[in-house]
Amino acid sequence: MKCPENKIKNLKINKVMSTKRSDKVFIFAGRATENLARRVAEIYGIPLGNSTVFQYADGEFQPSYEETIRGGIVFIIQSTIPPTDNLFELLMMIDAAKRASAQKIVAVIPYYGFARQDRKDKPHVPIASKLIADMITVAGVDRIIAMDLHADQIQAFFNVPVDHLFGSSIFMPYIREKFDIEDVMFASPDMGGSKRAGIYAKTLNNSFVICYKHRNKPNEIGEMRLIGDVEGKHVILLDDIIDTGSTICKAAGIIKQSGAKSVRAMITHPVLSGQAIEKVEASDLEELVVTDTIPLRRESSKIHVLSCDWLLAEAIRRVVNYESLDNLYETTLHSKGVIKRIND
Repeated sequence: MKCPENKIKNLKINKVMSTKRSDKVFIFAGRATENLARRVAEIYGIPLGNSTVFQYADGEFQPSYEETIRGGIVFIIQSTIPPTDNLFELLMMIDAAKRASAQKIVAVIPYYGFARQDRKDKPHVPIASKLIADMITVAGVDRIIAMDLHADQIQAFFNVPVDHLFGSSIFMPYIREKFDIEDVMFASPDMGGSKRAGIYAKTLNNSFVICYKHRNKPNEIGEMRLIGDVEGKHVILLDDIIDTGSTICKAAGIIKQSGAKSVRAMITHPVLSGQAIEKVEASDLEELVVTDTIPLRRESSKIHVLSCDWLLAEAIRRVVNYESLDNLYETTLHSKGVIKRIND
């Protein structure tokens, strides 16, 4: 039996419409990173998605998509910085997208909060970063894009694919442009960051030193010593998070006293809680270079912000086009809205 011509025509139309729906990309912002998300969408080449958050009198809130996202690929950009409302807003936006029949939901988390609680470091404490990964997964996310997770093992906490981006993609081009590489030496403010410093040193054919520290309790340093010679070098301290600023500022003082020409810090996530900015301004640091995964509370003459907007936009483009993200690690340079390889 032959299929009627109009039925075949309808099948063809449905197939075309299905293809178009799967190619439709939306980028939405959580309130914690709205400005960053707007620039990411602009670089990607689409307007930022239209969403609102209704605030109830008792403090509850309700996110809402104000456009149809059925069948689309939805990217939700939100750093899960304190207060925990930011995390809960991300969870609710994922749930709302799932219930609105989005084809795929990708959580873009520039700064993954609670990442420092990635293990049991003493009895009777939670592994909060695993708990949050479970919550995000259960909410209905299909993929995660995150930047400089505090510990690599956090990727394994998710049961969905995780694309892990690195601050080195932003910092290394800046280092190449600003310094004579031969005069540069890298430093880790603690033993845990030695791998990061080692990667920078190996990639740029430099050496690195380590500051050994002992903590009396969280956010309080008991003792710090420098392991290595920094005489006559421009030293760059590397880390993923600057919180109270105590570690970085103390390390900068020790390095400067040990004969370094200058001391800078390049740190991905500027938590900068309490009096951290004031500590940086009063320290031996000549410059603190950070990204905008977390908005600064206020500007400072010592703090220089490099945007990660182009990096996130390129990651989104590659996810949409099923391209590898491998060479986004250190091999890209953003110039006037064009993403290209450094070696081009």
